[in-house]
Amino acid sequence: MTLTLLNALPGQGRERLMKCSRPVSFAAGTRIFEDRGPADRFWVIRTGAVNLDLHGPGQNAGTLEMLGHGDLLGWSWLVPPYTWRLGAEAFSMVRADEFDARAVRVLCDEDPVLGLELTRRVLEVVADRLQSTRVRLLGVYAPHGSEVSLPVE
Repeated sequence: MTLTLLNALPGQGRERLMKCSRPVSFAAGTRIFEDRGPADRFWVIRTGAVNLDLHGPGQNAGTLEMLGHGDLLGWSWLVPPYTWRLGAEAFSMVRADEFDARAVRVLCDEDPVLGLELTRRVLEVVADRLQSTRVRLLGVYAPHGSEVSLPVE
C-alpha cells in the first residue's frame, strides 16, 4: 500500500478522525491485544514494529506478519461482532495513534462519505494482507520446484 491510512483520507476527514485518537506507546514485548478479545480500538503505527500472531491449540504464537511505520493495526473494530481475529505484540518500542473504535463508527455514521472512504481504505489493507498470506502459504505448501501462480482478478 503506497499511502498510509491517514494520508489516504481527505484533509477534513483526517482531521475529524484524529479527534478520536490519542498518542500511545508500547514497550517491546507488550501484548497489545489477544485473539477473540474485544476490538474496541485500533492504531496507526508511527514508529516501531508489531507482530501479528495466531495461537494454535496447545502451541505458542506463530507470527503471521510484522507491521511498521504508517501501518494500520487492527481492522476487526469495523466488523461485527467487534472481536479480534489475531493477536498482536510489540516487537520493538512502538509509538502509535490509538483510535476509539466506537467513536470512529459514530463519526462514520454521521459522515457517510468519510465512512465509505475509511471503509474502502481498511478493505485495501485487509485485501493486501490476505494476498500476502496467500503468497506465503504457496511458499510453504506448493510442491518444491513447481510453478504455481495466483489467480488474477
